Amino acid sequence: MILNKIKTTAICASLLAIVSCTSDFNETNTNPTGITATDLEQDFNHVRVPFVTVFTGIFNTLHWKYQLQQNLSADIWSGYMATPTPFKGAAGDNSNYNYVDGWNGFIWDLPYTDVMANTLKIEQRTKGKYDQFYAISLILKVEGMHRVTDVFGPIVYSQFGTTDATIAYDSQEEVYTKMFSELDFAVAELTKRVNAGEASTFAGTDMSAYAGDYKQWVKYANSLRLRLAMRIVKIKPALAKTEAEKAISHPFGVMTTNADIAKVIIPNYIDPILTISSAWGDIRMSADMESIMNGYSDPRLAKYFKESADFPGEYRGVRTGIDMIAKSDRTGMSEIGSIVGSNEKVLMTTAEVYFLRAEGALRGWNMGGTAQALYEAGITTSFTQHGASGAAAYIADNVKTAKDFVDVKDSGNNGTAVNNVTIAWDGAAGNEVKLQKIITQKWIANFPEGQEAWSEYRRTGYPKLFRVLHNTSGGTVTTEFGPRRVNFVQSEKDGNPGGIETGLAKLGGPDNGGTRLWWDTTGSNF
Repeated sequence: MILNKIKTTAICASLLAIVSCTSDFNETNTNPTGITATDLEQDFNHVRVPFVTVFTGIFNTLHWKYQLQQNLSADIWSGYMATPTPFKGAAGDNSNYNYVDGWNGFIWDLPYTDVMANTLKIEQRTKGKYDQFYAISLILKVEGMHRVTDVFGPIVYSQFGTTDATIAYDSQEEVYTKMFSELDFAVAELTKRVNAGEASTFAGTDMSAYAGDYKQWVKYANSLRLRLAMRIVKIKPALAKTEAEKAISHPFGVMTTNADIAKVIIPNYIDPILTISSAWGDIRMSADMESIMNGYSDPRLAKYFKESADFPGEYRGVRTGIDMIAKSDRTGMSEIGSIVGSNEKVLMTTAEVYFLRAEGALRGWNMGGTAQALYEAGITTSFTQHGASGAAAYIADNVKTAKDFVDVKDSGNNGTAVNNVTIAWDGAAGNEVKLQKIITQKWIANFPEGQEAWSEYRRTGYPKLFRVLHNTSGGTVTTEFGPRRVNFVQSEKDGNPGGIETGLAKLGGPDNGGTRLWWDTTGSNF
């Protein structure tokens, strides 16, 4: 099972600097080339391979793995995409809230083998010696693993790599506390090196667009801190404000231009979403995207989606949670567009950072601008990112709202528009309406990153999404609120049952999809 394998990997990583752990350890630990670990360290080759796996493992780059890691869960539950494929027939699947454990196990397993195991190797090979590498690995670790805790709640984090028979879980609050501390270390370490005028030694290892620039990595870390701070605003408002203002007040600040976007550049890369959508026909535009972006006449629509094959010149979606009869019924709806056509995978956009700052300003925090100015900057930045024109007119539109959804194949799936807010900022509106505008525009700008969109939907309730029509969860997930988390995975139940018990004790509810996470509290947003 996965954690048993990971424990072995962790043990081997502490013993070997170069070769993998194998059953014939003594034989393979002999280096036939005569190159020593010290020789390899001169060019940092001893950490390049684990960094590659981390960079390409946050979003797994293999199509079928990504489909199971995120596409058939968060990408759907966020309201971004829908599947036209009746994978499990009348019983339903994740899209009907009848969780498929065989799919969802990958949401846990892949980050532990790709991100956690390899950041542990990097830590063992660099901490206290090459702390610039260790600092950047911590930023990537936080990026990869906050996504995991935001799916499951309690996870293995601080105890990862131990050889104990039981690997204990941290509560989600403990995970977030440690992540803030890890970002503290990373920001301080890299800032010190920038201020000293030190040349970067990370350029040859860096797969991001930053080309080893420590200052850019600090901006990204600060922006990531801002994202995590906002996530906990309803459960720890004072801490959220402190962490958010810490990010903004840092001398290097946060991401402010599209040149700052955090993205991984992968040679010969084909985005898994492109394969899943265009080659396999397993994913399409959602009814929510059709309702909101068509309603706004959003100029980014043609970047995000292709015209419907069945209705040329139109953008048509599929409603999640309907009764699927045949895949061919809806594969003629809009595929995912050119947004997934490059060799880049975006981890965080500058537009998102502006919307985070806009919400912070709405809450009275010092975010370096007014809520309105930051909101409008977020929209403009997103338009620029995608090469779309007409941002000024779009921002000023105080008339258009979401459109009703019409299922051209089955009128029983029609839906009256639910996310009824205009685009233009309204200074006289209440905070909930203003927040709905901010989150709706952040939701549009963050496409196609469904994990972040799903997390923010759970936190805020925005944008308002169509409810599923066929909920086959057996009552564990409500139609009103939708999935709140994923239950603990089978690999853990088999390989780390004692750890599962510690996780259950810290969960705060039954181990099913209806239990809310620590930061996912009920009630208003203010």
